[in-house]
Amino acid sequence: MNILFDEDQLRKLIANLKILTGVPANILDPEGRDINLFRGHPPFCRAINDLPEGHERCIACDQFKIQNYTAESGFQFYRCHVGICEAVMPLYDRKNPLAYLAVGCYLDDTPVEEQWKRTRALLDWWPDGPDALKDAFFQFRQYSPQEIQAYAETLEALSAYIRLKGMILTTEQTDAQKLELFLDQHYMEKLSLASISKQLHIGRTKLCALAKELSGGQTLSYLIAQRRIGAAKRLLLQSNMPISAVAEEVGISDYNYFSKVFRSITGTTPSAFRKKVRGR
Repeated sequence: MNILFDEDQLRKLIANLKILTGVPANILDPEGRDINLFRGHPPFCRAINDLPEGHERCIACDQFKIQNYTAESGFQFYRCHVGICEAVMPLYDRKNPLAYLAVGCYLDDTPVEEQWKRTRALLDWWPDGPDALKDAFFQFRQYSPQEIQAYAETLEALSAYIRLKGMILTTEQTDAQKLELFLDQHYMEKLSLASISKQLHIGRTKLCALAKELSGGQTLSYLIAQRRIGAAKRLLLQSNMPISAVAEEVGISDYNYFSKVFRSITGTTPSAFRKKVRGR
């Protein structure tokens, strides 16, 4: 499924919502990737995203909340990787989510000092220390549960308008797009040319040709490895998981083989990558 966004209309809609409510909203694609419609993030979020490590953490957080959407319908509320209140809701085409409507960033109506204490504990990775972000944190607006519920119900009704106006549409995917999406969703599983061919109903010879096209002359195994190492880099950056556990998480059970593949793609070892990026 190839998804087309009417970016001009969606951008105007999101800008008007911000003017009327003060609460930022945004659109994420089905994999949780920001389609870059919104630029008016609060100072705290801008500071986080201006730092490469912070930006990576925000991207991973968006993807995590999409993968873990469990509400029966409507918005699912949560706190992001630095403790800021947000919510997400799928925008459906029949039964399939075409995109996700994300809202935030705001604070609830509990004492701000308590919320800052929670956030401060999540900022041990910030280069200048958590307190460098305290002033920006205290610029967030607070909303009561009633205000947020009213906003959420309004946006749920608005989702029907987005669908009615055709702001998000689908077209048929090419075989190359099908392969890319499949690898994005299944890279952590045990994969082979035969199993992918069976799942996608694409012949093995054509799959090899598609992999070569998508990777600039490389193999299907290389494409899979790229996904796995990309996911491993995010885990090494975001978590304190042992490297062997990271390898297992991305679908490579052999630690030594994982290190070899990681180095072949990144030019460094997993431990050296973690140390360099974290600066310690």
